[in-house]
Amino acid sequence: MRILVTGACGYKGSVLVPKLLAQGHTVTALDIMWFGNNLTAHENLVVKEHDIRDVASLDLTDFEAIIHLASVANDPCGDLNPKLTWEISCLATMQLADKASKSGIKQFIYASSGSVYGIKDEEQVTEELELTPISEYNKTKMVAERVLLSYADKMAVQIVRPATVCGLSPRMRLDVSVNLLTMAALKNNNITVFGGDQARPNIHMDDITDLYIFMLNNPDKTQGVFNAGFENITIMDIAKLVQANMSDKGIECSIEVTPSNDPRSYRVNSDKLLATGFKPSKTVADAIEEIVDAYQSGELTDKPEFHNLHWMQDNIINKK
Repeated sequence: MRILVTGACGYKGSVLVPKLLAQGHTVTALDIMWFGNNLTAHENLVVKEHDIRDVASLDLTDFEAIIHLASVANDPCGDLNPKLTWEISCLATMQLADKASKSGIKQFIYASSGSVYGIKDEEQVTEELELTPISEYNKTKMVAERVLLSYADKMAVQIVRPATVCGLSPRMRLDVSVNLLTMAALKNNNITVFGGDQARPNIHMDDITDLYIFMLNNPDKTQGVFNAGFENITIMDIAKLVQANMSDKGIECSIEVTPSNDPRSYRVNSDKLLATGFKPSKTVADAIEEIVDAYQSGELTDKPEFHNLHWMQDNIINKK
């Protein structure tokens, strides 16, 4: 299949694209490359540095499917420049969907976010609950979802609301909860937990990228909106998992708790997705183990570009 992947050089894209190539697909990887390009050359891969806001210059006639990952990722980064966030994460998505529908695209797989639900007290946050986004990032995802669903009569619209992704990637992120706490333990033998009672749904990198491929291969079973998160655990639970992993390796690691002004706490129920036949294969504990092993072997280092907020502040927002 001929596939266009937007945001292909990002955290998820850098893992997804090689998997697509291994399955025999032909991939065009589109990315603005604010964080570089870690994709390995391949005979069936074309990598293009492109600003997704420029939809008009894209030729979509040769593609059968789009996996749309491009976005200003996470709440703090989205709040840096709300106008930029709306242009990239919402307006460009609207324009891309419209052009895709007119170009004969058969499938449009969209990476939304589990955070569109906002703060929920329900133990089971299902796809039917009202969306109450609390940040620019969440709001752009909600609006983009609704626009995409209006094209469901013209192409297979498949929307994923992922939990927080954890685990290794060539374009690593060390600013998401599991990865951040694990790196803190490795570098400082100490984990600082802000609050700790906030619940976070999580999904392993291999599971979220395998899910996109599952949707690609099963358009009839996966149209509409699907939550994707298989472990609803608190920030303190994550810290204790990291501490236990370090202890198993003979490394002492302390946990320090400080107050937090972050009210976000949410859980997701993924029964709808599980009913399609998709099954996760990895856990948060697996992600921690893999990060620890990669760091200790020298495969993983702490680079500035692995921290989205500071990197965007210094290299994107302040240079505009």
